[in-house]
Amino acid sequence: MKNEFDAIVVGGGAAGLFCTAMATQRGRRVLLIEHGEALGRKILISGGGRCNFTNSGTQAGNFLSANPHFAKSALARYTPADFLALVERHGIAWHEKKLGQLFCDGSARQIVDLLQAECAGATILTNTRVERVERGFAVRTSAGDFRAPKLVIATGGLSIPKLGATDWGYRLAQQFGLKLVTARPALVPLTFLPADAQAFEGLAGVAADVEATAGGARFAERLLVTHRGLSGPAILQASSYWQPGETLRLDLAPGQDLEAEFLRRKRSGERTQVKAVLTAFLPLRLADRWAQLHSLDRPLAHARDTDLRAAAQQLQHWHWRPAGTEGYAKAEVTAGGVATDELSSKTMESRRAPGLHWIGEVVDVTGHLGGYNFQWAWASAFAAAEAL
Repeated sequence: MKNEFDAIVVGGGAAGLFCTAMATQRGRRVLLIEHGEALGRKILISGGGRCNFTNSGTQAGNFLSANPHFAKSALARYTPADFLALVERHGIAWHEKKLGQLFCDGSARQIVDLLQAECAGATILTNTRVERVERGFAVRTSAGDFRAPKLVIATGGLSIPKLGATDWGYRLAQQFGLKLVTARPALVPLTFLPADAQAFEGLAGVAADVEATAGGARFAERLLVTHRGLSGPAILQASSYWQPGETLRLDLAPGQDLEAEFLRRKRSGERTQVKAVLTAFLPLRLADRWAQLHSLDRPLAHARDTDLRAAAQQLQHWHWRPAGTEGYAKAEVTAGGVATDELSSKTMESRRAPGLHWIGEVVDVTGHLGGYNFQWAWASAFAAAEAL
């Protein structure tokens, strides 16, 4: 019958499209259902519009999950080299930006076009809502009723709701009795408490190389001051490990020994201001403001050794307490989701509901910034497709 398929995939993002493509190429009759008007909308805005489609250095340690070992199987069976070969087969020019991050030379649209081309032969419905799912799997939608023995959920998380993100996947998991790890924004800017907002007023746009530590994870990348708080790669990375009420430790001069530098320059008789020393390590505007905030706007020769030691400590061990995050509207991904102990790491299939698979961001596997979440989408989708 025309409404019966070998597998139904819900969600037309990176994971859903790739799973549809891989399963179709294995000879399966696949229906892909997307509730939005277009496929791959999150892909199109990723990487500044150029899509950081994978990271060549991907390993399980680049992912946050209640079970840090869960992602290993899928990641080993579909690697960054595998997806890169697919990109090159489609003639898409690419470059490595930094730290193994691979981007399209052109547009993220090229990745969406690649995925849609790979889905040739599948039935794709957009602008279609899933209204009910029953075991079996009978799927009632706004476009009619469909049935398949295999159902794949690739509905993503709650991040970027303007692109249509919803909690539908989590609600379906609860319907089938699966446990969830509480969802929260990840890879997200953090906001100032009122006192910090006043202290950093006027510094929006200032950036510096820092080392940020949260939850035992450490990231040496850029920090960016915004109108509402701190952002930039270092903060986005640390945000995935930060919990409300905790502090982040920030080293504003990573790899330096500021205490030794302050004291050396004082003892050499330098006739300069303390803040002039800071400008060797910090952008000028941030150095000036830091000097004002910490009473360092004075000649180096007049500063007590204890004050210089304290200044170095404050700069390299700044314990900053954020007010919160910018929320799902600004979060690149969602941490948490379907608990990994509910799923097979080899097939992404539910242990409680045979035939029901979960892939991509809806699962409690969250990658670091830099193409890792796309690689998880490809790898988890491939694992599920092989089992369909």
